[in-house]
Amino acid sequence: MLADMSYRKRFIVPSGERVALDQIDPAFKGKAKNKGEAATEMERDGERLSDLQYLLYADNEHSLLIVLQGLDASGKDGTIGHVFRSLNPQGARVHAFKEPSKEEFAHDFLWRAHLPAPKRGEIVIFNRSHYEDVLIVRVHDLVPKSVWSKRYELINEFEKNLAEAGTTILKFYLHVSAEEQLKRFKDRLDDPLRQWKISEADYTERSYFADYLRAYEEVFAKTSTPHAPWFIIPSDHKWFRNLAVSKIVVETLDSLGMKLPHTTVDLEDIRRKYDEAK
Repeated sequence: MLADMSYRKRFIVPSGERVALDQIDPAFKGKAKNKGEAATEMERDGERLSDLQYLLYADNEHSLLIVLQGLDASGKDGTIGHVFRSLNPQGARVHAFKEPSKEEFAHDFLWRAHLPAPKRGEIVIFNRSHYEDVLIVRVHDLVPKSVWSKRYELINEFEKNLAEAGTTILKFYLHVSAEEQLKRFKDRLDDPLRQWKISEADYTERSYFADYLRAYEEVFAKTSTPHAPWFIIPSDHKWFRNLAVSKIVVETLDSLGMKLPHTTVDLEDIRRKYDEAK
């Protein structure tokens, strides 16, 4: 088993700390030897995650928000499909952040993030997120620096508000190398089932690869907080990416100390009525 390694401690960005992404190996795989070994661990984690989701719903004191960010082809969709497949869809949602709609543009930039935030007992996964408003807008100079530079603190306040209302927040940056990204683009070209995902932007955005890394580094330094930490997940190996995210989610939910609520009915009376109805 690989449980002796605390994935949470290994990949968390400490509050206020600056990291250099080019110094972090996207092909790191720790003690995990291969895909098969990871799959066995993922099976156990999936069962545990299902149990923890049930506790989350029954306890009704907490919610979980998972933020997935990363460059194109880093594996956001794949992570959702593999890590969270054991979740009961009645208590879990995925919300994808695409180009803002006309209605979203008419509100403040956090409006579209607050609406889909999880309610108590629920798990919500953001596929991309409100962080696009300090990433793509910065890299492509869509709004002045005087505007986007103020958004870090607004994001921190937004996430603090969620945390104080009982939401546990986990933010994952899926760290992929430029070489692996290009390989995955080629895989899409060669796979008829995935060719629909190809866009010219995949390749034009590659010229901004280093700019995005710098933008993410600023995000980590200014918005990795005790109540909403960032985790940098090496993602060149898809199976290790999935394993690491799975471990951190399970470890975090386990730490909440959730319990089944006490029954509010007289069980003996219910049993007596059951016997009478037979």
